[in-house]
Amino acid sequence: MANVIRTGDAPAPVGRYPHARRIGDLLFLSGIGPRDARTNAVPGNEHDEAGRLVAYDIEAQTRSVFANVRAVLEASGARWEDLVDVTVYLTDMARDFAAYNALWAEYFPDIDTAPCRTTLGITALPTPIAIELKCVAAAPSRFVGE
Repeated sequence: MANVIRTGDAPAPVGRYPHARRIGDLLFLSGIGPRDARTNAVPGNEHDEAGRLVAYDIEAQTRSVFANVRAVLEASGARWEDLVDVTVYLTDMARDFAAYNALWAEYFPDIDTAPCRTTLGITALPTPIAIELKCVAAAPSRFVGE
């Protein structure tokens, strides 16, 4: 049996899918970006007068995406420490990897307890964001509804 998780503490998905789904002892999070859950704004994005994106702050977006992942985990009854696998999508690997990687080390200071990670450089995401995370977490029996 699969449990669907949705929360108002993370930005609404941009398509018809839940924030996460729990199956057995695993929690699968949909791709999560840095949009603000209340305003839908992307932290660190700068636009010109015509509304075109002209600059962004990968550090602000990374901190925001981590907060959004944490919100979905908490809504699922999980913790940050329960993450076991993270796939990271960056739209500009050459420009942003070093800053992203430094923040990763801040949020996961112990390599022995950090989740596995794969980082991919891609050409675009469905909204004007520079980073998105796809996560899998352990789902022990302490979860809500157990």
